[in-house]
Amino acid sequence: MKFTEHELSAALTGVAKAVMASQDKDVRKGRRDVDEAWEALSRYERYQLMSGLGDQLLPVLVSLPDIEVEAGTRPTFTDEQVEAAVEERLGDERGLRRKAQLKARTTLVQAALSFIPPRSDPDALTVPDHL
Repeated sequence: MKFTEHELSAALTGVAKAVMASQDKDVRKGRRDVDEAWEALSRYERYQLMSGLGDQLLPVLVSLPDIEVEAGTRPTFTDEQVEAAVEERLGDERGLRRKAQLKARTTLVQAALSFIPPRSDPDALTVPDHL
């Protein structure tokens, strides 16, 4: 799938915030929202979180099959397509560990796909008059 840089960034940032929120006790208990917790992280902490997730997500996202995406909609993939893309990228693990990694990473990729914004219509983009 050919995602734009903006789409990949939105997917990765969305998943990073979700993972961070699941680990932050104040967010889980409703004492602060996800964006406040995200802003409280240093730039380096955000980088570390996004780097680790990017290593797992980006290769899978770009290996998803090519599909047509209508303007105003998000790309959609079947569970089987996502699982197959994840499985291609798993290491040599065998047994229960591989099954656990497959399930966890498939869930992570599906979450990332949910954060991709609707595709914009390139014909609707306007060019500034001064160009």
